[in-house]
Amino acid sequence: MADKQPEPGRKAVFRIPGTAFLAIVFLMVCLIPVSFNGVPGLWALYLVPLGLILFVVRTRTVATAQGLAIRTMLGHRDLPWEALKGLAITKRSKVRAVLGDGSQITLPTVRPRHLPVISLASGGRVKDPSGLTDDITPEDLAPGDSPGQD
Repeated sequence: MADKQPEPGRKAVFRIPGTAFLAIVFLMVCLIPVSFNGVPGLWALYLVPLGLILFVVRTRTVATAQGLAIRTMLGHRDLPWEALKGLAITKRSKVRAVLGDGSQITLPTVRPRHLPVISLASGGRVKDPSGLTDDITPEDLAPGDSPGQD
């Protein structure tokens, strides 16, 4: 008897746009005259663009029906929807997850315009403050549809 895997459901991935790599490549080109001009050890300046590449590749927030998966450059944290009291928007238009104990965790790459997508991915557990998704029911989306990705 085979165990049935749960249906993956909808997922929204919020990450740094790939065009950020263009700026990193430009930085690497600009470092060529400085790094290889004969002064020993200046080639180590290339560690900065390599760190930026790692930052762009790893940093993301994933919203699924189970909860939020927050990945930063040095860590990873899973937050089930039940652990959240709500979402807060800062003065700088960043979104933070407010936990049951009142502590807050910044959601990297998530902005207020993404809240309708998070509401759809959560299956309605997080309400959309803009009201854009109020008339959408779970039956309106096909099982394979994704609410979006940014």
